[in-house]
Order: sequence, then structure tokens, then C-alpha cells
Amino acid sequence: MPPEWHPHDACWMGWPCNRDLWGKHFDAAQRAYAEVARTIARFEPLIMLANPDTVESAKAQCGPTVTVIECELDDSWLRDSAPTFAFQHNELIGIDWQFNGWGERYPQYKKDAQTARFVIDHLSLKRIEAPFVMEGGAFHTDGEGTLLVTEQCMTHRNPSFNKADYEQLFHQYLGIEKIIWLKGGVVDDDTTGHVDVVANFAKPSVILAMTTDDESDDNYATLKQNYDILCASTDANGRPLEIISIPQPDKKMYFRNERLAFSYINFYFANGAIILPVFDDPQDAVAQKIFGKLFPDREIVSISGIEIFHGGGGIHCITQQQPKVLKG
Repeated sequence: MPPEWHPHDACWMGWPCNRDLWGKHFDAAQRAYAEVARTIARFEPLIMLANPDTVESAKAQCGPTVTVIECELDDSWLRDSAPTFAFQHNELIGIDWQFNGWGERYPQYKKDAQTARFVIDHLSLKRIEAPFVMEGGAFHTDGEGTLLVTEQCMTHRNPSFNKADYEQLFHQYLGIEKIIWLKGGVVDDDTTGHVDVVANFAKPSVILAMTTDDESDDNYATLKQNYDILCASTDANGRPLEIISIPQPDKKMYFRNERLAFSYINFYFANGAIILPVFDDPQDAVAQKIFGKLFPDREIVSISGIEIFHGGGGIHCITQQQPKVLKG
């Protein structure tokens, strides 16, 4: 599996359709998705999947730069329900994980479980069917054999698996040589610990890690454990890791008595750009400065992530990159 900063042929998204999930925020969620789609389309082709009865709404709100394709969906989190793309002998393939609504947290997922196959067939790619439950937001790779995951999520997904099982399977399906096991994700995260909220690779041997100095914060202990694990780790090539601390947003907002999992870590690598969620928060400027310094060759485009996080995830969660096959 290539890293997310590898050049893309396209980005895939799904149009919000689950009114029960979003409640009164449904219309705002559609507007937020449309803004993300139009923004990414400035840098790479954007393909939006939409239920048959919402195709026209998606087209109207996303505009002419976004391609809308009819596809039956239950929900709109394509990082997890779309295929994970990888290379096999310099050929693009699609990995079809078993999707079960984040450990059957949401029982309505049968259509989403077919999304990966739909995308793979649409692209006429070789399909690799994985025999275990997994989502794209549960892991992050440097493209050089190192994978980030959390114990919390992996334990929840396939309870009968141990670390050795995962290490063998991720080696087989993604070419991984070493897994760095973080402790967990943030409180009230619908995904039960996806790593793409708390840590990811910025480049080989450089990791962004969410932290907070507020010892009274419910996330403090887990984020500190994650940070300490990273500081003591090396990558698959034996290199020590450079850990860049990214502040947790100060703002605490709640929806249905659950804390929204705000995170700057949950951004999208577009061709030539970073699509960064912001939260009308004092830490926004801090995060923007860090990202600007870290990625001087990319345009940093900030988009409000508040409405998206009302549904349980962020910009990374609603996007899935399709990497370009580089010839020669």
C-alpha cells in the first residue's frame, strides 16, 4: 500500500443519506461534504457516490467539477467502506475488507458492505477479498512497511485475533513489515479507536500525534500513552521516529450526549494540498502554522470540520484516495 501522499488519480466520497445519523444537522452535513468535494476537485478528480434518490441533490450542491455516480449506500464514510487501494506488480488493485458497521455499532450496513466491490468493478480492477473485518480509517502507513494502529480498535474488530495474527495479515494484504501498536483513540469515538483521529504519518519516519496538556481532559491519559509509545518506537527500516505534536482542539462540543472527536490529524492529502479541518478554535492557528511549516510545497486549505464531526468523523473519514500507477 502506498502512502497517502503518493500522487492520486482520484478521490472517492459518498453523499450523506442517513438522516437518522445526522438528525437536525443533515442539511448542514450535505453542505459540508459538498464544500470538501469541491475543494478537493481543485487538485484532483473527485467522484461522489450517491443513492439514486439523492443524485440530483448531490450534483446540484457539488457543482460541475465533481462527478456523481449512482450507488446504493447506507452511510457516507468511504474511508471505511470503499476499497483500500494497493499495488501488485505495479498494477492497481482493490482490497475489499469485510465491513460490518464498525463492529455492528450501526446495524444498517449491508449496502455499504458492497461499496468496495462496486468501486473495484467500476474501475475494472483486480479485487482482493480479505477474510477479516477492517476499515481504512483503522490504519495508516508510511508506504515503506510501517503501519500505525490502536489496540483498542483491533481488539474490538476481530476479537479472536492476537497481534501476531494481525501482523501476518497486514503483511499479506498491505506489505507491512512492522506494526506500531498505539493504546487507543479518543472518548466517544464512534469507530472505537480509529488511529486516523490520533496519529498519522506526515512522511517516512515523521508522525503527527495529537496531544493535550490538560491533565483533566478525558483524552489526556490515552494521548500521552500514544505519544510515549511513538517516542520509543522505530519504523520498519529501524529509523527512530520524529514525533510532531498536534494540539487537540480546545473546543468541546456534544451531540446526543457524546463528545465530538475533533482532530486536526483527520486531514486529507490531496495532490499539492492538505485539506485541513478547523473548528473555530484557538488551536486552529497553531495547527495551521505547524502544517504550513511541515508541508511548504503544499497549499494548506482549511475547512470547517464541525458539521462533519457531528456524524462521527472528519475529512479523512469521508475520503478515500485512489493512487496513481507510476510508470517506469
